[in-house]
Amino acid sequence: MPDSFPIAVWLQSPENAHRYRAAGINLYVGLWQGPTEAQLAALNAAKMPVICEQNAVGLAHKEDPIIAAWMHGDEPDNAQLVRDPVTGKKSWGPCVPPQKIVADYKRLRAADPTRPILLNLGQGVANDAWKGRGAGAKLSDYETYVQGGDIISFDVYPAANNLPLGLVPKGVDRLVEWTEGKKPIWNCVECTRIDGKGKATPRQVRNETWRAIIHGSRGIIYFVHQFQPKFNEHALLDDPEMLAMVTATNKQIRELAGVINNPRGKRRVQNGVELLTVEHQGATYILAAATGERTVTIELDPCGKLEVLGEGRTVSVRDTFAPDDVHLYRMTGQ
Repeated sequence: MPDSFPIAVWLQSPENAHRYRAAGINLYVGLWQGPTEAQLAALNAAKMPVICEQNAVGLAHKEDPIIAAWMHGDEPDNAQLVRDPVTGKKSWGPCVPPQKIVADYKRLRAADPTRPILLNLGQGVANDAWKGRGAGAKLSDYETYVQGGDIISFDVYPAANNLPLGLVPKGVDRLVEWTEGKKPIWNCVECTRIDGKGKATPRQVRNETWRAIIHGSRGIIYFVHQFQPKFNEHALLDDPEMLAMVTATNKQIRELAGVINNPRGKRRVQNGVELLTVEHQGATYILAAATGERTVTIELDPCGKLEVLGEGRTVSVRDTFAPDDVHLYRMTGQ
């Protein structure tokens, strides 16, 4: 729908669905060892739709609208864990062949042609230095992978791994290109420490989210696990500062869903700031996010007084961006 936007959380217990809904989450993606009858019952009680794998329980609920879509296994483009049948020793094998993903897609669609299929890919979509795809993998594989889903997503967590935040919009751009702009593109966004190495700030998470949207992402999936130094499935819910930022960002995304989904938006870059200008229902909107490491000033078009949404101020023609800043503007007249 043009006035809605999928804002999801990855692989969470249904018992926390009410808390996520309060933070502006409107979709679950993935269920641990599910779906099970208990999981679907809990999600129905919370009115939280889910994208899940297609098992016997799920297929028995084909008439249940709580299942919004089906999904492949996660990150098939990464090296897969294999076990030696003789020794039992585990090692990393090659990625799932893209042709198999296309075949699996056809099988999933045959079992239920009424729902779309989500394919979530790994950081190799954007990070050319990533060595986790296994022997024989190549970038051109993705042109086949994307044929294996109706919704194509990917994950990269740059701040947690000391990588440039620009990998997020880069991955979105590539998926738009590889799908020829014909399929919805989603992406995952980091918001926890994950493995104990590094952690994005709330400002960085907001920046990643809006840069993805500016580049064409039409669904956000928050990754909220922490694995190290102590496992916490729902670390976002235990981080008041990050949760407040995610909640506020989700609110703005919902309010601007019609603007975001308008296909006639025009994107440009000025002085290290990415901007998307959209004419929507008689008003001009500009969604803007900084990309650099220094404070810059830009000129906004069209000229006139613009309300800076959520900031309680207006600007005329120019505005200043510190690193990781995001400003959202609306102009209804000169």
